[in-house]
Parts: sequence; structure tokens; C-alpha cells
Amino acid sequence: MASITQDLQTLAKEVPLLVQNFGDYVNLDCSLKYAIATIAFNPIFWNIVARLEYNTHFLTKIAGGAKRGCYLLAFTIFSLGIYRDHVYQQALLKQPTFQPLIDSTIVKALAIATFGFGNVLVLTSMWALGVTGTYLGDYFGILMDERVTGFPFNVNDNPMYNGSTLCFLGTALWYGKPAGIAVAGFVFVMYKIALLFEEPFTAKIYAKRDEDKKNL
Repeated sequence: MASITQDLQTLAKEVPLLVQNFGDYVNLDCSLKYAIATIAFNPIFWNIVARLEYNTHFLTKIAGGAKRGCYLLAFTIFSLGIYRDHVYQQALLKQPTFQPLIDSTIVKALAIATFGFGNVLVLTSMWALGVTGTYLGDYFGILMDERVTGFPFNVNDNPMYNGSTLCFLGTALWYGKPAGIAVAGFVFVMYKIALLFEEPFTAKIYAKRDEDKKNL
């Protein structure tokens, strides 16, 4: 108990100093810029490609079917995500470390919990939606019969995106990198922007489906 109390006291003393001098712990070098670029690129890429597929069915034509086309896009998005995560981790290792974060047992536990819960949100949402539900199958005309309301969607509206953001944050905390905390904030903003485009368009797709059913 004494060590936890001491840990809290140290954090209470050191964290305000970090906030005050945050810029000193962010080195905007080429590797960090590239990591930020890959983070921004991914949602822009899949939104453009998905819209293009919806309007032209080019992936369906290339792959020889809507489901195969969706799987092709899923593989591409998944691969880009793996590469993005690798780039982020490598960039993070080159950033200045805030030692009190490394030394804190509380921060280590928070990092594990954040990363773990983030992965739970991501993996369970993928399980609930399936491949086509996760990777923009709606744009291929592969629509779900009804809205998924079970876990994790009953505790979070966008578990895939928020879970991914938590993974970025957990990694930053584990390595004691303030720059990573800033990048996690950027990830959150990028996903929010992506949702501004995705949610209305997805609603439009399902509204059209419902209208077509009424006209049958």
C-alpha cells in the first residue's frame, strides 16, 4: 500500500511538469511524421475505395464477386493496419521518454489495462460483425439483416475505432512516450472525422434497402 501511495504522490508531482513541458518530449522527426501520415492515410484510403466500389463495383469486378471483393479490401485494410502499427511502434522508440511513466507501477498497470481492453473491443466487434460487417461489406451490397446490439456494441457505439485508439494509448503509456499519447489523440480525431463520412453514408445504404423492400 505504501508503494502505491508513493507512486501516486510521485505522479501527482511529475505529471504537471510533463504537461508544462510537453513539447520537450515530442520530437517531430521524419519517423514520427511518417507514422502520423500512415495513421491519416488508412481511414482516408478505405473511405475512398469503399465509395468507389459502391459507385462502380470495381473491386467486385476484379475479384469476381461482391464477397470476394470485400475480402480483398479486408486483406488490404488489415495489412495496412499491421504496417501502420509497426511504423508507429518504431517511431515511438525514437521519441524522448518521460521516466516517471516508466517507473510507475500504476502507469504500467494502466497501460496493460488500456491495451487489453482496447483489443477486447476490437476483437469482439470483429467477431460480432464478421469479415464483411467489419470491412465495409455494406458498400458491396452485403447488408446485415439487423443492427448488432450485443457486446461490445451495448457498451460502446464504435468499439473498433475506440478500441484501436486505446491500443495506441496503451502502447504509449507502456513505453513512457508522451509523443505517443499525442499520437493517440490524433488517432481519435481521425476516426471521428472518418465517422462523419461513414455513418451518414451507411445509414443511406440501409435506408435505400428498406425503401426498396417497401416498393417490392
